[in-house]
Amino acid sequence: MHWSDAVNSSLACIVKIDTPTGHGTGFLCFSNPAKPMIAIATAGHVIHHADKWMEPIRIYTHDGSKSLLLKADERHITMGNQSDSALILFSKDQNLFENTPPLPLLDQEFVLRVGTQVGWIGFPTLEPDTPCFFSGMISARKNNAYLIDGVAINGVSGGPVLYVDEQEETRVVGTVSAYRMNKATKDTLPGLLIAQDLSLFHDVLTHIRTVETTAANMPLP
Repeated sequence: MHWSDAVNSSLACIVKIDTPTGHGTGFLCFSNPAKPMIAIATAGHVIHHADKWMEPIRIYTHDGSKSLLLKADERHITMGNQSDSALILFSKDQNLFENTPPLPLLDQEFVLRVGTQVGWIGFPTLEPDTPCFFSGMISARKNNAYLIDGVAINGVSGGPVLYVDEQEETRVVGTVSAYRMNKATKDTLPGLLIAQDLSLFHDVLTHIRTVETTAANMPLP
């Protein structure tokens, strides 16, 4: 699969997240056809301030054709305690997505090897209304993150890091968290992108599915 195909198949799930202090990127990672709930994954620092101060956030579809203003009482945000990750859960009745399946997450036990090519999508401040694609190679795995030989620009934080598997299926392997610049000299030299792993998302979504399955199997009174 060419990267252009992976991008085109993912764009419908990509969102821009506006807050009173800036913007970042997110993606649709959960949707239950039977119940009015969806989840947007992003980086924790993108929405931390808005969550702490109960400020509104606005979510735009990738092409800007639709947007949704979420006040504090219209959403539930789960922040990672040990990771720069966050999930925004809100009512599917808001109709931000129409028949759009979420981006599949890579299985939690699967770790990509050093040298694997990955790509990521986000809304850089240079072009804040245009979803842009970037790519690079995994340089190392450190703690709960991948270090990637690639660029991360302000605004791309929270965007999905994508991997095309052997079956040519596109899967999310992490979220853009930061860019570690090389300042060994007076000049700013190329650095490394830090991609947070999917631990928080897997944990929360597994809990949601478990609760839904338990509720569905409970006998009626």
